[in-house]
Amino acid sequence: MAARRKADLLIASEQVLVNGAPATPGQQVTPGVDRVTVDGQAVEPLTAYTYLMMNKPVGVLTSVGDARGRPTVTDRLPLASVRLFPVGRLDLDSRGLLLLTDDGELAVRLTHPRYHVEKEYRVVISGRPEPDGLRRLAEGMVVRGERFQPADVRMLDAGAEQTRLSMVLREGRKREVRRLWQALGHRVLDLQRVRIDGLQLGDLAEGAVRPLQPAEVNLLQQAAGLAP
Repeated sequence: MAARRKADLLIASEQVLVNGAPATPGQQVTPGVDRVTVDGQAVEPLTAYTYLMMNKPVGVLTSVGDARGRPTVTDRLPLASVRLFPVGRLDLDSRGLLLLTDDGELAVRLTHPRYHVEKEYRVVISGRPEPDGLRRLAEGMVVRGERFQPADVRMLDAGAEQTRLSMVLREGRKREVRRLWQALGHRVLDLQRVRIDGLQLGDLAEGAVRPLQPAEVNLLQQAAGLAP
């Protein structure tokens, strides 16, 4: 809208308001969430990030491309003019909630273990886990010399052949769920991510894509420490 020096002068003169309050130098605003005005006139950002939610199906790569020609999540995007990338991992045999965006800072924070952003999964495993295995998951496990942080595990339905559980993780390591259960002697039969912090997959159809609402973006920004 203006050169940096002119913008600083406008802010110093209190002509710039963010959500009705005078702006401060260096203040961050969130497009689609914060309202910015200059002399009472609303200002639209020159650029705004795009945030999409996908219900990723099994058999689709979480990648922007594949040299072998396999289907990828970006093949399904409706906005061909915007270059988006997936946030975090869902392996080829996993499904569920996947974010795609061009907001690099938010993507890094949502996936970095330092920020402890919760990811919830619905998991079906072979057999029935022993209490000792559930205890080890809750306390944190070491698998082949690699330390995994504690996971919140809740049994939803158990039978002789297979068990359905809820798992909440706060790290996001590669194939973390599968590696943990393999170490405990169970095979993962189905793996679906249903939540990232306060963002729920809900009833979005498998394979479908939709934009996030401003309130949903704000939830993720709060989880990542980018919003008050």
